Amino acid sequence: MTEDPESVVPLIRHAGAIFLGRYSSEPIGDYFAGPNHIIPTNRSARFASPLSVESFIKRSSLIRYSEAALSKNSTAIAAFARYEGLEAHARAVEKRVEGGEGHE
Repeated sequence: MTEDPESVVPLIRHAGAIFLGRYSSEPIGDYFAGPNHIIPTNRSARFASPLSVESFIKRSSLIRYSEAALSKNSTAIAAFARYEGLEAHARAVEKRVEGGEGHE
């Protein structure tokens, strides 16, 4: 509780829910205001968000890279892979560029 809750919001770095003002108790957020009562606990708000509808939606990324884009960026991509210790990933990129296979 604070007299001016909006002024402290920028100071909060990790929270699943922030209840502002004397009339915004936790049950409001749990049952009525819209967020869910399943929020990150035990400091997990540092890397996780509250449970929401999006938690139940399956998403997939579609990736299509052109031969020109791969040629332009292959050195950087291989460097990232090697930095992570993933030599096979680096070689997979380099092989496509060396072989000129044109995989899209």
